[in-house]
This record gives sequence, C-alpha cells and structure tokens, in this order.
Amino acid sequence: MRRLWITLTWLVFSILILIPLVVLTTGAFDEGGAGFVQALSRPEALHALMMTGLIVLVVTALNGIFGIMMGIYLVRGTWLSRKLRQLFNSIVDLPYAVSPVIGGLMIVLLLGPDTVIGTFFEQIGFKVVYAFPGMVIATLFVTFPLMVREVMPVLQEIGTDQEEAASTLGAYSWRTFWQVTWPSIRWAVIYGTILTVARSLGEFGAVLVVSGNIINKTQTATTLVYQDMENFNVTAANGVALVLAVFSIGLLLLMERAKKRKEVL
Repeated sequence: MRRLWITLTWLVFSILILIPLVVLTTGAFDEGGAGFVQALSRPEALHALMMTGLIVLVVTALNGIFGIMMGIYLVRGTWLSRKLRQLFNSIVDLPYAVSPVIGGLMIVLLLGPDTVIGTFFEQIGFKVVYAFPGMVIATLFVTFPLMVREVMPVLQEIGTDQEEAASTLGAYSWRTFWQVTWPSIRWAVIYGTILTVARSLGEFGAVLVVSGNIINKTQTATTLVYQDMENFNVTAANGVALVLAVFSIGLLLLMERAKKRKEVL
C-alpha cells in the first residue's frame, strides 16, 4: 500500500509539474534556438519583459515596507482592539479567497476613468487604470499577504521580551526595530521577498483587467503569452513562458538554499 501511494504521488507530481515543464521547454525550441531567440527579441516581448521587471521591482519594494509594517501592527499593535486586529487579519487573506480577476475588477470600479477618483487623477495628469500605476496596484493586491504571513509567525514566536527590554533601556522604537526586531525577522523577510518576486512574475488575471493589454504600452510577459496563444503563435508563447518559469524556479531554489543556510547559522 505504501509503494502504491508513493507511486501515485509521483505520478500526480509528474502530470501537474514535470510533464508540463518538459512540454513547455520542447515547445519553446520547436523552431530551434534561432526561433527561441527571435521570440524573445521581438519589440513587444522586450517591452513586456521590461514592464514585468519594473512591476516586480516596485511591488517588491512596496510589499517589503508595508508588509512588514502590517505584520508588526497585527502582532504588536496593542493600540488596536482584539476584534479589530482579527478583522484586519482576515482581510489580509482576501487575495487568497477571491480570484485575481475580481481583484482587478475592484480596482477598475474604484479607480477607473469613469469613477470620481479616477477622473480626479486623470485631470491632474496621473492615469491609474490602463497604465503602469494600476498594474502595480493589481500586483500588490495579489502579493500583499505573502510578506505579512511570513513575518507574523516569527514575531509571535519571539515575543516582546527583548523589545520591551530595549525600550526600558531608553532605545527609541526605530532603533529597537533595527537592533532587536530586524535580526529576528530578516530571514522571514527574505522568504517573503522571494515569494513576492516569483508571484509578481506570474501574475495574469488582475493585471489583464487593469492594464488593457496594450502592445508596447501596458503589456506584461504573462499577458503577452496570452496574446500569442490567442494568435496561435505557440512557439513564441512557449519561449516567453519558459523564461518566466526558469526565473520562478530559480527563485524558489534560492529560497531553499537560504533556508539551509539559516539552519547552518
């Protein structure tokens, strides 16, 4: 029975992950190395990859700052009532509970060109939806829980004794954070950062809704793959998708290496 379950587990793993990766790789090189290079060197592909990289950089920075702050507030925020912290704790998981497409739709309904807020921003020359800011907000919505959920368990585990001792000795809150709190949560922040980058690279639904998928303007790598598939340009789609997959796998391997290093330290 044990061998049967092991075999079934590896079979499911192969069907869901290994076989699709093999098919993706072979599909990217259907026209040889030249076809793969051509798929990535197209102007629309270069722009989409650049747009994806910019979104990843901005979202990772914002998610790092506000994700850490939210984690601290939910664990250490004694100025918040218990019920309020429970409410915020539930809301943080909202991106897990709803489809990214719904998240993108909420952003359009709130900040779209036909809304009061969206009209105000457009009048001052700052377009949100169907532009780079909206794409950042959509990706941030999807990735926000990742950093919070990495930081919170560590903060709960270490408790408040060291921080209270530092405060008693006269350390300001900022100094307490950098000298006491940060050394304890830095590995959690590293894991959260890696997960945020990997998730940002592969985000599709929310970005598709808020971007408009305009070639050489608001198109990301994932929406380009979608467009290539719609146009039956399968080889090019496989090529771009393979680049994203390799980056994501590399990031996850980096996280595993960081975990092993943490255990050694």
